[in-house]
Amino acid sequence: MKFINQLFSKRKNVTVEFCEKNLDRFLTEETMPEYSEFLNRKNVTYKEYECQSRCKECKKSPYALVDGEFTPADDSRALLEKMKKYTEEK
Repeated sequence: MKFINQLFSKRKNVTVEFCEKNLDRFLTEETMPEYSEFLNRKNVTYKEYECQSRCKECKKSPYALVDGEFTPADDSRALLEKMKKYTEEK
């Protein structure tokens, strides 16, 4: 039954990559529990890198690479919502 549930699950497996400096700059204590909950989902794999060599984008706004796709947002909450939506769409 578990295999069937995984087969028909609406959530796709997704890999999220972060720049540590970007997280330090934009992640707030207020959104940290929500990020933790999202990143601990079974279908989400995440990695943090010291630097992703995207300095211009990094200084402007929070971002993540979601399955290799550059995903910027206005704030950390908006980024989280984009990542959640991405996992449920595909």
